[in-house]
Amino acid sequence: MSDGKSIEVEGKIVAVLPGTMFKVELANGHTVLAHISGKLRKNFIKIAAGDMVKMEMSPYDLEKARITYRMKDTTPQPPRPPQRRRY
Repeated sequence: MSDGKSIEVEGKIVAVLPGTMFKVELANGHTVLAHISGKLRKNFIKIAAGDMVKMEMSPYDLEKARITYRMKDTTPQPPRPPQRRRY
């Protein structure tokens, strides 16, 4: 909905379903069915279980949503050991 009437929410991917559909749990505990937006499909953005995402929801149907952004992982990664050269 480009007219500004959509609701922006954040959630966590709970389950990956066939056909690029996802079960997403919102912060208030509700679970919604979401699909990927065209920009994410076009740029081959991969979404897995456990990822945090931003979604748009229509005020008319609060059980479905469109995933518009995959949040960056903010947990620090442990340092990798240096690679050994193979001669």
